[in-house]
Amino acid sequence: MDTRSKSTSLKERLTREAVYGTIVSLPSPEIAEAMALAGFDWLFIDLEHGAMSVLECQRMIQATGGRADCLVRVPELTESAVKKVLDTGAGGIIVPKVNTAEEAELAVAYSKYPPEGQRGVGATRAHGYGIHFSDYVERANRDLMVVLQIEHIEGVEHIESIASTPGLDVIFIGPYDLSASMGLMGQVDHPKVLEAIARVEEVCKQKGIHMGYFGMTADSVRPYIDKGYRLITCGTDTGFLVAGAAEVLGGLRP
Repeated sequence: MDTRSKSTSLKERLTREAVYGTIVSLPSPEIAEAMALAGFDWLFIDLEHGAMSVLECQRMIQATGGRADCLVRVPELTESAVKKVLDTGAGGIIVPKVNTAEEAELAVAYSKYPPEGQRGVGATRAHGYGIHFSDYVERANRDLMVVLQIEHIEGVEHIESIASTPGLDVIFIGPYDLSASMGLMGQVDHPKVLEAIARVEEVCKQKGIHMGYFGMTADSVRPYIDKGYRLITCGTDTGFLVAGAAEVLGGLRP
């Protein structure tokens, strides 16, 4: 039994423990519900690569029933994309391929209500369709998470200025795209890739910023958990499906 203490705020939990999530890319409320029931702390709902709409994303968040926090990777860094995702009731956004301080500043600005940012005001699911409007607006800037992905060598080169952006919560390493940007596609354990990740770690440690990491297996993420990374993502819905099917077929076929 999982005896770790839990809070309604994923951001608060990050201050004291690692939280474990998985990528959900299939537009299925049932899969989101199943992953939450399986015990994941949070879900990485992927609108960048996943073939789903914002409405389907909202249905998936609803299906979890609050059992798991949902962070949504936006398809692009635009005010409209961020606003629509947060209005679904997501616990925060994950922004792909942040390479400059200017992009980091926009991600924060689009996520925060004035005076801290420029998020537009509506009465959507996040606000209880208006019923919980005042409560939501009061706590949104405090509780919603802004996660920036460093997944290109350009982002590593600008990590000092990116990590200095007020209002960001997590710097999340995307090792596969990072390795590809260095001409080392898929070689996530190559010394040069590890050196680039170490540079990001150094800056984030100096600035007191939590870090996140994605890996396909528990063994691949364990070294990062041991180094103090807090926002951990392991596996994907499609990966679990394929692996489970292959295991069954392996037992059936001689």
